Amino acid sequence: MRRIGICWLAAMVIAGGLAAQNGGKRVELKEVVDGVFRQSANVGELRSLPDGEHYTAMNDQRTMIIKYAYRTGNPVDTLFNVKKARECTFDSFDGYTISSTGHHILVWRETEYIYRRSFKALTYDYDVRRNFVKPLSDSGEKVMIPTFSPDGRMCAYVLNNNIWLRKYDFDTEVQVTKDGETNKIRNGITDWVYEEEFAVTNLMAWSPDSEVLAFIRFDETDVPEFSMQWYGDGNYPGFVSFKYPKAGEPNSKVTLHSYNVATKDTKALNVPIDSESYIPRITFTTNNDQLAVMTLNRNQNIFNMYYANPKSGVFRLILREENERYVDSDWLTSIRFFKNGFTYVSEKDGYSHIYLHTPTGVVQRQVTTGSWDVTALYGYDEATQTVYYESAEESPLRRSVYKIDSKGVKTKLSTLEGTNSADFSDNFAYYVNRYSNISTPVTITVNETKTGKSLRVLQDNANLKKRLADYSFPQKEFIKVHTASDFELNAWILKPVNFDASKKYPVLMIQYSGPNSQQVKDSYGFDWEYYLASHGFIVVSVDGRGTAARGEAFRKCTYLRMGELESRDQAEAAQALGNFPYVDKNRIAIWGWSFGGYNTLMSMSTGNGTFKAGIAVAPPTDWKFYDTVYTERFMRTPKENAAGYKATSPIQLAKNLQGKLLLVHGTGDDNVHFHQSMEYAEALVQAGKQFEMQIYKDRNHSIAGGNTRYHLYTRMANFLFDNL
Repeated sequence: MRRIGICWLAAMVIAGGLAAQNGGKRVELKEVVDGVFRQSANVGELRSLPDGEHYTAMNDQRTMIIKYAYRTGNPVDTLFNVKKARECTFDSFDGYTISSTGHHILVWRETEYIYRRSFKALTYDYDVRRNFVKPLSDSGEKVMIPTFSPDGRMCAYVLNNNIWLRKYDFDTEVQVTKDGETNKIRNGITDWVYEEEFAVTNLMAWSPDSEVLAFIRFDETDVPEFSMQWYGDGNYPGFVSFKYPKAGEPNSKVTLHSYNVATKDTKALNVPIDSESYIPRITFTTNNDQLAVMTLNRNQNIFNMYYANPKSGVFRLILREENERYVDSDWLTSIRFFKNGFTYVSEKDGYSHIYLHTPTGVVQRQVTTGSWDVTALYGYDEATQTVYYESAEESPLRRSVYKIDSKGVKTKLSTLEGTNSADFSDNFAYYVNRYSNISTPVTITVNETKTGKSLRVLQDNANLKKRLADYSFPQKEFIKVHTASDFELNAWILKPVNFDASKKYPVLMIQYSGPNSQQVKDSYGFDWEYYLASHGFIVVSVDGRGTAARGEAFRKCTYLRMGELESRDQAEAAQALGNFPYVDKNRIAIWGWSFGGYNTLMSMSTGNGTFKAGIAVAPPTDWKFYDTVYTERFMRTPKENAAGYKATSPIQLAKNLQGKLLLVHGTGDDNVHFHQSMEYAEALVQAGKQFEMQIYKDRNHSIAGGNTRYHLYTRMANFLFDNL
């Protein structure tokens, strides 16, 4: 039987919110946007050295690479110093990578980002033994994805879509491919959709003996080209054009090749897939003759991993997984090879769990089990047969770090309730733990794995805690929302400063709602919800169906109708909130960015007037306009699922929109194109629906730069004040 009325919102506090402060100062929007309340999670990148007892980090000035001891934190050596290296022509650098032998260090500067992850940069090779710096490429141009060979005697990189090798023994440069061409052929580097949706920019792999370099070649010729107006500062705006495959359109044709360093011969390896399949990852096992090639069919519901012999070209199927919906490609990085097998995370029992496989692909044992999800696999120590991982087994709201041995004995390494994550040293003797909860900014510690002992604190955000004490703001509470569809959803609620239960308040619902996302989590965050609470708003965030850490069925129930259940959950949660005596059910708004913006439009179009107002920032407005990999994973193609696309399109539902709408987009958004908001605006116009629109010139998906963010949040806040 369904519960109705106030019982729909069970105000069960799961964990205390950010402790209410009464310091007197009111939270101001400019402070929020400027990061006054933002936690410092940056202690520099602590990069483990192969011995596992030491790590490296850049100094704050980015002029040195320093070697530290994990146990003491003391510096033990300076590996690179711009002021002491011979022929060093620069005074700082942006990043670095160290060869396995430590004899060569690459440093780069003048980093130029291309999309979200990809970049090119002026890259220099530092010969440690000679204390000498020179450009990696003789061309002097910026290069991409520099990748050391395992023996440290060579480095592969991409210049103008072609792969080159620097051979240190002879100080020579060899061109591996010659057919690279912008918007046509890419060698080793990925195209836009692989970078965005598979989170990979480098598809080159060295054999363990450094004799073979394998790589993926992308042929983008048949991929439709998307052009964005770029206004710039001149009198005549230009265009930015790039290959962007939208749902149902042709993808890049990907092929696998191997280059023999000794003979300089390149061999095509015929992967047993059709022309529409993906190859999101390649990596060698510990065997020189085993190149692991990981493939997904276009619908992404069949995953195959092959071992390819890079010299003979023979392929052997090692691992196959089929799913009635889709295989989560994020877990392909969980495949880690060691001498006696590999690890893999699968959802085949209904939850994300870790499996150990033999080298031939046979399941040796299921490492973790239970009605909860593994959320990260940190690694496998073959010497002790111990697996290290992170999971949500205590609660979907929390994350803890564990180890489990060959007998299944589990040890919890993290000690505090909230959200924990870890970075382990190469020998698993130490780990850096990052911890926060909803009332505590992040604390970063170095810990000893064997004893669990914290060796030292790297960051405790003491200054932020002291600053917060000067302000007056309420605390967040975790609650459960029971909806009319009979689902119990996790949520947090933030009540106004000086809350009076006898009054009725307006509500803003903040959500993202995308597949496997999570907004309701026991971790620190201080955003504009605290500013709104200081101005008389109740702010609520609800994680509906499709979100993370509640098992595969909850995650994937939105399949083929993405947006339908997500918007229903937001509307029904808002209706449940409306039954609270201190909520004005006639003054509820919804806000979101990207997928959250999309779900705002869907919720306002299917919620039967539940929302008085809504703000959609950079929203997809019809899945046919979004990219192949993401969209087809959840929706298949428009041809296969025409009814699903139509039912989940805000453009198709524009005539049903109810409530005041503010539509926001940047014209330089390479991800969710401005075109999507223009098409939606036209649909509203033709449906006779009035709305407000805010456009930002040349801004990308993050809509940032200069005064932009403050302008955006001021615009949104004023819209809420005016309409609620």
